[in-house]
Amino acid sequence: MTGDAGASGAAGPGHNAPAVTVSELSASLKRVVEGEFSRVRVRGEISGFKRAGSGHLYMALKDDSAVLDAVCWRGTAGRLAVDPEDGLEVIATGRLTTYAGRSKYQIVIEALEVAGEGALLKLLEERRRKLAAEGLFEESLKKPLPFLPNVIGVVTSPAGAVIRDILHRLEDRFPRHVLLWPVRVQGDSAAGEVAGAIVGFNAIRGDSGIPRPDLLIVARGGGSIEDLWPFNEEEVVRAAAASDIPLISAVGHETDTTLIDHAADRRAPTPTAAAEIAVPVRSELVAQILDDGRRLVSAMGRLREEYRLRLEAAGSGLPDPRSLIGIKTQQLDDRAERLDLGLRSLVREKRSAADRCGAGIRPAALVQLVNRRRDRAAELGARLQPQMARRLAELGERLEQRGKLLESFSYNRVLDRGFALVQDRHGQPVTDTAQATAAGRVTLRFKDGSLPARIEAGDGGAAGYAKKPRPRSKPTPDKDQGSLL
Repeated sequence: MTGDAGASGAAGPGHNAPAVTVSELSASLKRVVEGEFSRVRVRGEISGFKRAGSGHLYMALKDDSAVLDAVCWRGTAGRLAVDPEDGLEVIATGRLTTYAGRSKYQIVIEALEVAGEGALLKLLEERRRKLAAEGLFEESLKKPLPFLPNVIGVVTSPAGAVIRDILHRLEDRFPRHVLLWPVRVQGDSAAGEVAGAIVGFNAIRGDSGIPRPDLLIVARGGGSIEDLWPFNEEEVVRAAAASDIPLISAVGHETDTTLIDHAADRRAPTPTAAAEIAVPVRSELVAQILDDGRRLVSAMGRLREEYRLRLEAAGSGLPDPRSLIGIKTQQLDDRAERLDLGLRSLVREKRSAADRCGAGIRPAALVQLVNRRRDRAAELGARLQPQMARRLAELGERLEQRGKLLESFSYNRVLDRGFALVQDRHGQPVTDTAQATAAGRVTLRFKDGSLPARIEAGDGGAAGYAKKPRPRSKPTPDKDQGSLL
């Protein structure tokens, strides 16, 4: 190292000490800092938090008078018990090191916890408001619980007393098939395991060989707010809210409240109470069914007796059906007899009328009437025949005149005078030069026949054949004449 002596030209203390490079000095500082502060716990407020694309976390821990840079590597960031965010007061556990590239020191975070219950409650309230604003706690999203589920899925620790309490209570009330998904209910990995269990139960399908639960119970015993914190994590709350299977939350004791309680379809104050909510008491249900059966039989008996009395009362006011049928039978016989007599009388009456009409007609008179009608028809026909002949002659003369007039207007008379009719290939008349040029090939019809012709465009657009001018022959050069060039 060098001091001020080199600048003033005078030798000072330590002027003969060896000079070191910046890298060597930075390495020496790094060894000292990491050796003296290999493991520290620092309390401070997170500031300037950011998550890099590499997965590393960068932030600063500050208090009233100092700031300490902090970094958490990607492998450790996924295991943190608390998600860092600005303004959160935490206790960071790790080791101090230096960063020679910027000549600064920093703490490499290995664990992170919220500093104090007050900070946890503040974080819990902020997270509750955030998730509530997203609609995860809406009552309209709550699903009804099945009255008697066949299969119940339980998410809890297999080693605690919670699962034993739930199984014992279900056995006392109404034994059901229970599927246990073992998870940790405390620690850094608890939240991920609980969320994964809820998602896993929902992913079960009927054809997988494992029965799909009709109801889920997420349970844990009591503890401090730090112990229950995994059930306040967003991934657990979102998994509970997204569950298609109705879910009961039974976390902690009656006074404990976690965010999963707001997202669940039903909250139970204790795990034992969750089992009581899940199924009815079998003996009480059997007794209720028997009582309802007795009441139903009694009610049906009373209803049957009431309808019998009402039927008898209504029947007492009706006449005897046999007498009604007898009267109608007698009326029917009387109508049938009268109908037979009426038909016979009508036949006799019509026969008499026909006889009377036939007696008034004489054959001689009928023949005389027919002869008179025939003579009249012959007379009218003789008078009509000359008139029809004259009318037909007049109409024939008029028709002949019209035919001659029509023939005079025919284009055949024009052809007789030396003209020709030009027609295209479809037999349509060509009336101008443009049509003739467009048609190309035409037919010239004369009075005594037809000839084909071809139209070519000449100078000025006139139709007819145009001869191409012969090319002028070049004069033959005189072989005896020399070239001027």
